[in-house]
Amino acid sequence: MKLIGSGMSPYVRRIRLFLESRELLEGQDYDFINLNIYSPEGRAELASYTPAMKIPVLVDQEQKIYDSRLIHRYLNEKQRNVPLSWNQENLLTLIDAANDSFVILLLSTRSNIDTNADSLIINLQKERIERTMQLLEDSVENGEISGWDYPAICLFCLLDWVNFRDLLNLAPFPHLSSFHGARVNEAGVEASNPRNIKS
Repeated sequence: MKLIGSGMSPYVRRIRLFLESRELLEGQDYDFINLNIYSPEGRAELASYTPAMKIPVLVDQEQKIYDSRLIHRYLNEKQRNVPLSWNQENLLTLIDAANDSFVILLLSTRSNIDTNADSLIINLQKERIERTMQLLEDSVENGEISGWDYPAICLFCLLDWVNFRDLLNLAPFPHLSSFHGARVNEAGVEASNPRNIKS
């Protein structure tokens, strides 16, 4: 198997950590293909794997799987694991919604768009972030997200990425902050730390 992505991406990192946290079936080791997805060379290589030009992509022999949610489902079925509950799926949707909005804000800043401006696209992202982060704080407080299962991995990757990109101060979210700090020593976390990637 090959996992195509960028070491900077929280969506790619979640799959790497999921693979690291599970004992893979015999013969199911994988190679991580780390691309600079914004360079001409990286985009050309990415295009050879997916017309959507999004990461991650999993290549398993002749099968290609796009999107981290689908990759997780594919690997989960391949490893004969218990599927996620509907509540877990909903929590993943909240995590993905927040992550998507943070990505839009980051790319807006890099595109010289004023993220402090009173504009519809920016305001929608901020509204979504405000609502979802509080719900995720509540979900950790009441034990809906705990341990180191896939939703917990995804939440960690979101929190660590927004911390790395300096997009959110976690101080107003004590349970999220504690959750993040308690998982920095899990398998694969340091090896996949985007702070270790030389730009």
